[in-house]
Amino acid sequence: MDESQLLDVSMDETMGKVEIAPEVIEVIAGIAASEAEGVWSLRGSLAERFGKKTHSKGVKVDLAENSIKIDLYTILKMGVSIPAVCQEIQGNIKQSITSMTSLAVSEVNIHVVGIQAEGSKNLKDTK
Repeated sequence: MDESQLLDVSMDETMGKVEIAPEVIEVIAGIAASEAEGVWSLRGSLAERFGKKTHSKGVKVDLAENSIKIDLYTILKMGVSIPAVCQEIQGNIKQSITSMTSLAVSEVNIHVVGIQAEGSKNLKDTK
């Protein structure tokens, strides 16, 4: 892993450094997003269709100087209020990342890429 991609979150370096990989931020964001009511799934990858489960699917993290920008691609359940669900997702992600890493989240952009009709099986339900 490229060391320049690690986020330094050390508060007191007398005991050593604490660094967080961007992939950790992706996983935190993915789990926080999936906890919002009305989320059917995050956009999956080809690997997931073959049975590999990943919590960072549908999450893109851009690292800035003093903050983090997150783009999340999601499929919502039919009949939910899209603005309300997206606002809950944004709040969940920002709160989770801030409390777990002490890093500032500048943007959480939600891209709704689909709506899933009721009665369809979620990828989580097929296992």
